[in-house]
Amino acid sequence: MMALTPEFTPGQLVSGDVVSVSLMAPVARFSLRLRAADIPAVSTAIGVDLPTRIGACAHHETAEVICLGPDEWQIQTDANDSVRLINACAAIYAQVPHSLTDISAREVTISIEGPGAVDLLSIGCPRDIDNIAIGTGCRTVFDGVSTVLWREGETRFRLDIWRSFAPHVIGLIQTGCAELAAQ
Repeated sequence: MMALTPEFTPGQLVSGDVVSVSLMAPVARFSLRLRAADIPAVSTAIGVDLPTRIGACAHHETAEVICLGPDEWQIQTDANDSVRLINACAAIYAQVPHSLTDISAREVTISIEGPGAVDLLSIGCPRDIDNIAIGTGCRTVFDGVSTVLWREGETRFRLDIWRSFAPHVIGLIQTGCAELAAQ
């Protein structure tokens, strides 16, 4: 196991046959709020069709979007695309009022993958992990900490954690990995 550094340096935290956990590189992250009637205009402006079903995800080039509520989305993209996204939303704001807030510094993301990934997440997450469809996600909690969980594959997940809670959650995940490895 590798200790989490105060700088949140990306890299592998746990490596094993049952499960591997890595701290991912930072991404540009935005919270988007708008009225349902304005979804088509914002979708056109940013170049991604905003999903309307809670938990649904959409992808286009460097942008990834998850619907977290009836009027709430989280957008992740690379740093190079963030300026385009901000400018696209600013250009339509007068006609389509909305809230686009940069939350990049608020969260860190860990990747969890391997045959024990579902068991590991079940240690701290009350959701039925098996029922989260591949290519979707959800807002949930891990040991009482608000998170966004993305299911990327059968045994591959991403967990977005508020930076201030990351040492706590990652510590629990590292302990869980040790328990799974020991069986």
